[in-house]
Parts: sequence; structure tokens; C-alpha cells
Amino acid sequence: MERDLNQASHGGPPAPGSVRVRAAVLREMGLSMPYAQSKPLAIEWVDVAPPGPGEVQVKVRAAGLCHSDLSAINGDRPWAMPIVIGHEAAAEVVALGAGVSDLAIGDHVVLIFRANCGSCPSCAVGRPALCGPGGEANASGTILGGYRRLRAVGNPGINGEQAGPLYHHLGCSAFAEMATVSRRSCVKIDPSLSWEEAALFGCAVLTGAGAVFNTAKMEAGTSAAVVGLGGVGFSSLMAAAACSARSLVAVDMLPAKLDLARELGASHTFLASDPDVIAKVKEATGGGVDYAFEMAGNVRALELAYRITARGGTTVTAGLPNPAAKWELQAVSLIAEERTLKGSYVGSCVPSRDVPRFVSMYQAGRLPVNRMLSERIRLEDINEALDRLHTGQSIRQVIMMDQA
Repeated sequence: MERDLNQASHGGPPAPGSVRVRAAVLREMGLSMPYAQSKPLAIEWVDVAPPGPGEVQVKVRAAGLCHSDLSAINGDRPWAMPIVIGHEAAAEVVALGAGVSDLAIGDHVVLIFRANCGSCPSCAVGRPALCGPGGEANASGTILGGYRRLRAVGNPGINGEQAGPLYHHLGCSAFAEMATVSRRSCVKIDPSLSWEEAALFGCAVLTGAGAVFNTAKMEAGTSAAVVGLGGVGFSSLMAAAACSARSLVAVDMLPAKLDLARELGASHTFLASDPDVIAKVKEATGGGVDYAFEMAGNVRALELAYRITARGGTTVTAGLPNPAAKWELQAVSLIAEERTLKGSYVGSCVPSRDVPRFVSMYQAGRLPVNRMLSERIRLEDINEALDRLHTGQSIRQVIMMDQA
């Protein structure tokens, strides 16, 4: 049922030009599980300021739940509080700030969780995932340029809600009905794509497929393994299959995910909990794989991926473990076996190039990313969804913002 988003039961009218919406606000990290009981995310009324120069206001249509969101909630990756989280989304442009001439109201966009300035040394050499100003904005909880466009209305009688400015998560803050973001955080997409499918391209596909195509530059006919089958891991698996891998190994803790991996092109599947998994992968692949992709976000998974990589092979990691995590590497293996170990952030992508490219591959049937979509949920059900994300019951849950 339609409702006036500018109306709320408390807090008075929004500031001139702002719009009042519901958003999932995180005020304290590290609450105990299950999250269905502790409820780390509270659905609050939030005022979203109009876009400033070089910014865009969007109506969020669909937002995916990712382990990067979970890491903000459990404290693995600390953020300034309070914050509206969410970074994987598809949205509709509703307002344009001064100077934005290459988008129009009504355009469909995917939000990108690392804005790029376009002019720093990293951007200048075609590596926007390493953009300095974009990284600084993310670390400080702002959008590009250092601005905050979110303000909690506040109602201390409800879950201790306090009025005041809120921080942005990765420049997006997508678990909200509206968002004001930098123009550099948006990529225009084909409007024929459904909202829930489009949302997956903002993080899962961009990161996972990009690690294969851009970071590893995997050649056709080589062998590959993916360790950790979340949304990013499955995107890597599908991308490796699109490279016509001669053998494709999937490793995960859950048998159900291995079943899906076989349907999506894996030639061999192994449980990560098997004490002989490394030996079994090497036996199945004749000594290890040419490319191993670690997408689980922990050191044990990275160790496994490295050890199943063949001599002369490449190990790519994109799983983002806790910043305090350390890995003891046998350094001589890098030399004597001519190994390559590479990090991958945002899939080493140029989003304006790669999002449309990956969408085209999906539409051609080469990246069936819709197979990752586990369920569509309401914003109100987000805490219960976090529990399913933690246990691995779901691959990609997508919040449908128009779903009552």
C-alpha cells in the first residue's frame, strides 16, 4: 500500500528538501547471536538530504545481503557509529545534483561500493578500485567528498533511537528506501533487468567475476578452484566456467552449496571440513589448479587455496578477513615454484565498463547469476536474514524495498 514517506509519528517534519524514509540503522557492533533476538539493526525514520553538486538521489529498489554487511555487524570490520549499512543495490534515479548531466531521472543504476574520483594516481592508470579519495571516504563513513547526507529523526522511547547525523556504509547505505550518493557511486544499467537481479551486480558479481576476468586474467582451458561459495564465490565459479575451464573445483563447508556448484559447472566438489581435502584436490587435478580463488574471508580458506594451487599457478584472494588476521606463508614456495599471490578488491574492475559487460554476459546465458538468488525479503525481516547469512543457509537474500 502506498504511503507518504515524509510522514512519521515523531520528530516533526523533515528539513527542507530532505525526504523521510525507513532505514536499517546499526548503533552497536558485536551484539550476540541470534540476531533475530538481539536485533542489531533497528528500522528507524531517517531524513535523507537532497543531492549536492556531483551527487544523485536514488530510490533503492532492491538490496542484497553480503558478508561485508555481516562483518560490520559482528565487529570484524569496525565502522563509525551509528551507521546505515548496505552496499549492494539497484536503484532508480529520482533527483540530480548540480553538474550531473550524464544521468536522467528515472534511470536504473547499480550502486558501487568504492566510488572513484577519476583523477587520483590509481584512477589515472585505470585502477579505480584503489582510488585514494574513494577509500578515504569509505573509511570515514562518508560519501565521496567527505559529506554525510543522513540524519536520524530519533525517538529515545523506541530502542534508544537518538536524533543526529548518521554515517554512510561504503558510500551507499543501501538498506534504506532512499539514498543520496556520489555520482561516482552509480553505474547506469539496462532497465529490462529485474531489480533483484540487478542488485547482485553491485558487489557479488563485480567482485567475484572480476577476480577471474580482471585480477587473474584466467585463460581458456586452464583449471581453477573456488574456496568459499557465497555470492562472490559463486560469481567466481560461473566466471571460471565461462572461461571454459578444463577442470573446475568447488570447495565449501555445506553440501547443498556443492550441489548447486555442480549444476553451475563444477567438475569436482569437496567439503572444506574433509581433513584430506588438499590431497584430494591435487589428485583430482593432477597436482593442483592453475588458478585458486579464496572467497570465504578467513585465513584457513586462504591457506587451503594456496596449497591447492599448482606450481607456477596463481592464488587470488578477495574474501576480506578480519584486519587483525595474519597468515604465515612459506616464502620459498613463491620463488622455487614460481607462484603468484594476488589480492583482488572490487574485482579489479572499472565499474562503468564491467557492470554492463557482466550484465550482457548474464543476458546471453554465460553468467547465470539469478541462480544465486535465494529469497526476497522485507526490510523488516533483515535481522532474521542475517542469521541465515551467517549460517550459510542462503547464498543471496535480496531486500525488496517496495515489498510490504
